[in-house]
Parts: sequence; structure tokens; C-alpha cells
Amino acid sequence: MVDADQTFVIVGGGLAGAKAAETLRAEGFTGRVILIGDEREHPYERPPLSKGFLLGKEDRDSVFVHEPAWYAQAEIELHLGQTVVAIDREAHTVRLGDGTVIRYDKLLLATGAEPRRLDVPGTGLAGVHHLRRLAHADRLRNVLAALGRDNGHLVIAGAGWIGLEVAAAARTYGAEVTVVEPAPTPLHHVIGPELGQLFADLHAEHGVRFHFGAKLTEIVGSDGMVLAVRTDDGEEHPAHDVLAAVGAAPRTTLAENAGLALVDRADGGGIAVDESLRTSDPDVFAAGDVAAAHHPSLHTRLRVEHWANALNGGPAAARAMLGQHVSYDRVPYFFSDQYDLGLEYSGWAPPGSYDQVVLRGDVGKREFIAFWLKDGRVLAGMNVNVWDVTDQIQSLIRSRATVDTEALADPSVPLERLSS
Repeated sequence: MVDADQTFVIVGGGLAGAKAAETLRAEGFTGRVILIGDEREHPYERPPLSKGFLLGKEDRDSVFVHEPAWYAQAEIELHLGQTVVAIDREAHTVRLGDGTVIRYDKLLLATGAEPRRLDVPGTGLAGVHHLRRLAHADRLRNVLAALGRDNGHLVIAGAGWIGLEVAAAARTYGAEVTVVEPAPTPLHHVIGPELGQLFADLHAEHGVRFHFGAKLTEIVGSDGMVLAVRTDDGEEHPAHDVLAAVGAAPRTTLAENAGLALVDRADGGGIAVDESLRTSDPDVFAAGDVAAAHHPSLHTRLRVEHWANALNGGPAAARAMLGQHVSYDRVPYFFSDQYDLGLEYSGWAPPGSYDQVVLRGDVGKREFIAFWLKDGRVLAGMNVNVWDVTDQIQSLIRSRATVDTEALADPSVPLERLSS
């Protein structure tokens, strides 16, 4: 039983932290719950920042995890706009930037990730943007609308998920868009060249220009404003604004300074946690983008920067903090919307991990499922404009069964039959 006099502290005001706080109360914890976030906003979800909210289809209030009044009703103590600057594991305290010291019995680190910065001249110009926080999305939505009205140019560095979703939003507003990407296709290091070309074609059909095989080396400006970008192959592209979409890095400084075990950056970085999301300190847990968790069924350590991981990882960590048995074995999952293409991806198939890609459905119509396999076993699946198949795809992944690839490619064969 958890003592009602105990204090559980959550560092991180995102989805993982908010859902952890919610779960503690739902599971009957009556002690103090303190949630500390370095933004002044109440906890919010990030997918709308590059999707519905950025497009103007969703209003600002829709992004928040809970109504502001919920926190007081649930007796969650909020410290917003506050940064935790140190953890004293021996004293079981955290120290805030204003000098406040808070004691904890259990501590959850849900500090998330931060956008990687471009290391080139010109990044201090007013028209250079990142997209990670609600304030970024507020600003970028106005920028895209203005570019659309004025036939302005947006250059995006990086053809990952954020880069592509913003490209789609920018074209929807009517802005001119150029994407600079060192790899030969979009999403090259995520879904491989086999599917990357599909996204190149999709965006090209909507007027996006790609510059593959090149890195941005300079942002050129005058009087603080962006005028153009230059790449390492000598090209120059006109630009009024630039989005740096070159990935994110886990926010591990707090954990590192506290002496918690980390995962090497070459292996994805993050705070090392076991399958119950417990760190190397038995009273400290980590969840969400910052946690590199041992996955019990995939037999590897994963750090997943997607909405579903925060949604499910926060509650899992909360239950573990309460002393419940937790084995966090969710199959990684994410979704994306670009123009009229919607997709869901389940599993884990980084480059070099698979030896075959099987396609099921009509790729030409962009209504299909792609499967990544190793030795006949499904590692991951991505359904494109095909719906209500996520459970079946995840069952295939969990089963680790050797599948008949001809049957896998045949839409007339039920997916459930292949995992049995």
C-alpha cells in the first residue's frame, strides 16, 4: 500500500506527465502529486502542432490534455513555467530554478525531447523556425498563412515526419515549399527507400520541390530577415522563412547530472529504464520521449518519440510508482496525415534490420499496407489509407510467426489467419 503522506513528483508538463498524474488519481493514490512543467501552458498534446492546429482546422484549446480546472479538482499541484535544475537523489529532493526545493518519495522524469539545431550561419535570423512547442506552432501557423497570401517561400531542412507534415500544411496555405534533405528519399532512415519514394511523389504532385543529397550550409539574410539558403553542392534557394526539421534529442541533462544511467547517443540516447520504466535509481522513473526502455517482447531497448508512447508510457510509469507489476510492452505506433494520405505505422524496423518489404493492396491508388520482414517474420507494418487493421498488424508483430509472404501480399487472405 502507498502511504497517503507520500509525495510523487512529475517533472515534465507534456502528455506523458499529465497522463501519469491522471493515472495516479485513478488508481486511488491519495498523497501529494506535484507536476512541474517548464512551459506556462497547461499540458498539451503535440500531434496537432504539425497537423490539425497548424492547418487551422482545430482551435487552440483542443490541444490540451485536460481542462485547466481539472488539475485543481484532481488535487494535482502545478508548477508551470518552472524548470527543475537539480535532483538530489540522496535527499530525495528536486530544486527549481527559483530556488524552491521539493521533496519526493517517487520521481517521474518526463522531460521529453528538444529540436536539434542547425549548425550553420544565419540561424539567428527572425525567419528561422522550429516546431516542438505550442508557442512554435502559434508562430508558424501565422507564418504559413502569410506566406500563402504573399506567394512566399518556405525552405524546410529535413524530410522526416515533421518536415513533411509542415510541407503539406504550407502547400495547403499556398506557400512555395522547398525541402532540403541529405538522403536520396524522404524518410529514408525511417521506412527505407522502398516507401520513401512514395512520399516524394505525393509531395511533388502537390508542388513541393525536393533537393535531395544536399545539406543546408548557410541561411542568407539582410536586416535580420531571411532571403535564401545555400547548400553544400553550391545551390541557392530563395526563402522567406526556414524550418529546421532535423530531428530531436532527448532532454537528459537533468538525469545525467543526477548520475542516472543513460543510453549512448549512438544507440539513440535517453534515460535507461527497465521494462517497468524504472531508472538505475529505484525511486526514479522515466517515460515518454526521454525514456529508453527495455522492450520485453521485442528483445531490444527502444526510445520512441511518438504520441502513443507518451499516452501509454505515462500511465505505465505511474502504476509502477505505485508498486504495481508493470511490463511495458506496447508495440510502437504512430500516425501521420499529409494531404489526402493518412497512415498508421506499428512496429520497429530500422534500416538494416529487415531483409524484405511486402506490399498488400493498391500502391498506385495509395491504398495499401506495407510490411517489413526479417527471416519471414513481420517486424513492422504501415497501413496507408486502409483502416481498422492496426490490431491485426500488431498481432502479427507480436506473434513472431513465420508468414507466407504470398498470403501476406494477398488482400483476400485475412490478416488474422496469418498470425495464428
